[in-house]
Amino acid sequence: MGNAEKLMHQIMELKFTAKSLQRQARKCEKEEKAEKLKVKKAIAKGNMDGARIYAENSIRKCTEQLNYLRLASRLDAVVARLDTQAKMQVVGKSMGSIVKSLDSSLATGNLQKMSETMDQFERQFVNMEVQSEFMEGSMAGSTSLSTPEAEPAAHAIPSKEKENIDIDEGDLSRRLAELKARG
Repeated sequence: MGNAEKLMHQIMELKFTAKSLQRQARKCEKEEKAEKLKVKKAIAKGNMDGARIYAENSIRKCTEQLNYLRLASRLDAVVARLDTQAKMQVVGKSMGSIVKSLDSSLATGNLQKMSETMDQFERQFVNMEVQSEFMEGSMAGSTSLSTPEAEPAAHAIPSKEKENIDIDEGDLSRRLAELKARG
């Protein structure tokens, strides 16, 4: 297995682990809610000792959920860094082959081949940029899905920033269409 393949395998494993941690967090959230219901029932029956125990369980599950979410978030950050590293390795290899191609083109004085090589290089950079933006968008989407509803409401994006996001998505769609037309 090559170095790039190992890195991609590690990225996939980390993504799987992060998703698993997010599932565990959701499970803890459900268990916390169940414990809260038990607290209410115990209080209604006048069982204060039982209510206290259920409340402690609820608090423990809440803390557990937050810990799982923190770990998942940290793994997402590691995945993003590794993904960037993998892309940089691809760019490095592309640049190496393009430099060799340009050297041979310069030696022969073939301007047409130099132009084609530079076009190929620019296409690879555009493709990488589109992939990068897509990954960032996906990461932002997965982060917002794992954030409790009360928190996004407290940190709502002002309407002016939403317009910028819409423009960026339109720009991304336009670039993707251009890439499809070229390829």
